[in-house]
Amino acid sequence: MTDRPIKILGVAGSLRAESWNKKLLRAAAALAPEGASVTEFDLAEIPLYNEDLRTAGGHPAVTAFREAIAAHDALLLVTPEYNYGIPGVLKNALDWASRPPSPPFAMKPSATLGGSPGLHGAVRAQTQLRELLLGLGAIVCPKPEVYVGKINEKFDAEGRLTDEATAKLVRELVGNLVALARRF
Repeated sequence: MTDRPIKILGVAGSLRAESWNKKLLRAAAALAPEGASVTEFDLAEIPLYNEDLRTAGGHPAVTAFREAIAAHDALLLVTPEYNYGIPGVLKNALDWASRPPSPPFAMKPSATLGGSPGLHGAVRAQTQLRELLLGLGAIVCPKPEVYVGKINEKFDAEGRLTDEATAKLVRELVGNLVALARRF
């Protein structure tokens, strides 16, 4: 294991500007260990998947997403839970990126994180997302599993994570993702 810098691509599975999960992604970036950086990618410009569009040359936002995944050492997906699963916008982006040519997920160290205002903290969405990542050939960081229940109570008015127990788990998860990325 080396101390080489690790670049993490962070993706929030919500389009809402004041999304709790976007705030959680930014908190994860702030809690990343020394030598690691998190770059946020916004999914807003990715169109609905259409095989005709893909075979006609694709879309610039999809190309940018695929290139960003490939250019980073690891992937951190932060998801809310919609109707017991991952949001359509996140699934759509992953569907686009997984198509030929050269899907960028093979052996990509990845981690999931997420929360919801309910008690379960996106547990079902993250379970679904982990299974999807494994199916794409990514290496999923197994621990800790961080489910942020009552996420709306964990941030102050400026969007800073104020819950120390959550911060500790997020810090550990990002640290473990960095360690995993350094092995590959």
